[in-house]
Amino acid sequence: MTTVLAPPTDTGDVDTDTAPHQDLIRPSSRWLYLALSVGLVLMVMPFVWMLLSSLKPAAEIRRSPPTWLPESPTLDNYATLFTKLDLTTYFANSLIVAVAVTLGNVLFCSMLGYALAKLDFAGKRMLFGVVLGTLMIPGVVTFVPMFVLVTNLGLANTLPALILPFLVQPFGVFLMRQYIGGLPDELIDAARVDGASEVRIFAGIILPLCGPALATLGILTFLGSWNNFLWPLVVAQTEDKYTLPVALALYSIGQNATDYGLLLAGAVVVVVPVIAVFLVLQRHFVQGISMTGIK
Repeated sequence: MTTVLAPPTDTGDVDTDTAPHQDLIRPSSRWLYLALSVGLVLMVMPFVWMLLSSLKPAAEIRRSPPTWLPESPTLDNYATLFTKLDLTTYFANSLIVAVAVTLGNVLFCSMLGYALAKLDFAGKRMLFGVVLGTLMIPGVVTFVPMFVLVTNLGLANTLPALILPFLVQPFGVFLMRQYIGGLPDELIDAARVDGASEVRIFAGIILPLCGPALATLGILTFLGSWNNFLWPLVVAQTEDKYTLPVALALYSIGQNATDYGLLLAGAVVVVVPVIAVFLVLQRHFVQGISMTGIK
């Protein structure tokens, strides 16, 4: 008795095991992209409206219901901004303070993070506990003692008063400690066997490997320092020490009325440097966030 085998059916290149799964994944991916697109529009929309409204005259800005596109575009708000305010001085003050604070945090936070992650010394756990504890203290609590200290040191109404209190921030120490803790100890041990000092290990091995974390810390620190308003408002007592946010708020908000056109034009000028810094370092920023475990 002969057995007749049926010829194999041609199924093509389709994998019957994975086809149902692909059908299940594709709709979810479409919904994911749709949700992300909606979120992107909602986040970008205020900035677009700010830019467009800075080109409107005062009467159109106050119109109700508001208009989206300017009916009579004008650059008068920017002209007033650059003529009424000593923008060069205010911009320079903000830039000096933001750059100094950023460089200080990048250096000192990484040094302390290296010590807490890779060195053994007495009180290490207690010191790290203090760092974590300071993260839970609101900045308003230390505002008055910090102002009294700066005044007693004779630094009131100076740029160092805007810089020194923020040179080392607890979040930066925690961020760098988490990142450096994930670096292999074998590199440090090999350098010590070769006779390298801790300073050389830190400068020659640790810092070059901390590019993503340093970029993340730099962006966050620069953003916070550039937008800082309350502390410069109290410490800076003369116009030549004003930062850009302080000068913009003082000159655009009057006693009886607010010049929204000037305020919106100034907001555009304030935002541009921050966006530029983020665009330059965004790749390192995303990598640093993902590798340090910060969600």
